[in-house]
Amino acid sequence: MHRTKFAVVIALAAVAVTLLGSAPAATAHGGPGDDGLAAVRAATARYHDVAVAQAHGYALFTDAAGIACIANPPLGAMGIHYVNGDLVASGKIDALRPQAMVYEPDKHAQLHLVAVEYIAFQQPWDATHSMAPMLFGQMFMLTTAPNRFGLPAFYSLHAWIWKHNPSGMFSMWNPQVTCNAEA
Repeated sequence: MHRTKFAVVIALAAVAVTLLGSAPAATAHGGPGDDGLAAVRAATARYHDVAVAQAHGYALFTDAAGIACIANPPLGAMGIHYVNGDLVASGKIDALRPQAMVYEPDKHAQLHLVAVEYIAFQQPWDATHSMAPMLFGQMFMLTTAPNRFGLPAFYSLHAWIWKHNPSGMFSMWNPQVTCNAEA
């Protein structure tokens, strides 16, 4: 049921973002370095409980094949995304309001918050900005279309604020995250 609801939300978000293409989007903000990340940790700590995330509009997101836990062996995994379609549709990047919460399943199927993700659809962002979004001194990565998610091209930035990532705080893949529920 959540997947169906989220599919409708993301479809509406895609339409809304297309319509917002000519509207100015807010500039990304947030402090550089650890100070900004500490504020993000404080703002997202309540989402360790998935039920709280769901109550605040975050819904399970699956790729076009229906896969919930996103992995890319041998690079690692991202985990299971809960995305807030309203935040995606806003076209705004706000360090304290990430568009997605990313969870890793453990061997008991319990989800553990490991990262946050910021997302902006490319077309409306590029219509009002001269470069890709940046946050914490990091330029967002571009995922072109077509893609495994069935989404229009989008910019994204992961921040591994809840689980160490030996590949880097802002790397897309974390080799210490698994979708095999062995954690």
